Amino acid sequence: MESKYAYIEKQYIGRDYVRIFIRLIMAAFCFAAYVYERDRDNTQDLFLVVGFGIIGVSMLLLFLIQYKIVVDNGSIILDGLWTTKRVKIDLNSIVDVRKATYSRYFFNNPVYNLHTKGTIRFYSSGKDAVVLTDRDGLEYFIGTQRPNELFLVIKEEMRNLK
Repeated sequence: MESKYAYIEKQYIGRDYVRIFIRLIMAAFCFAAYVYERDRDNTQDLFLVVGFGIIGVSMLLLFLIQYKIVVDNGSIILDGLWTTKRVKIDLNSIVDVRKATYSRYFFNNPVYNLHTKGTIRFYSSGKDAVVLTDRDGLEYFIGTQRPNELFLVIKEEMRNLK
């Protein structure tokens, strides 16, 4: 069966391993405090509820899409959550495409359409990105789980436009 789009990828908020680890540590702390406080005070039930709440929210975040990358008809469409604006990047205005590391930091916050220092950033998880440079020198950093595939599809779409 043939796909409708040349490339499609969904980025989820809760699938970043560092964030999952932090949430599990917080839940483990709540459960340890529940066991420690069990014989001392009546507030121990609060630790149990908060621990299960953290686990529940973490499970919900695993299925919450932050943004979707679609490459189709000579453009890249980035569509985010409910109130975010759809971003459409026309590949006719792109002069350079390259693969890069998103950031040198270990902890990166998820961002959508963040304008900073001459770049526009889209990131959910992982460490890889595809960088697009337009005619004006503006760079688009698109964080992706499959950088090689996205890079090749963008190059192919740009070849088809010429």
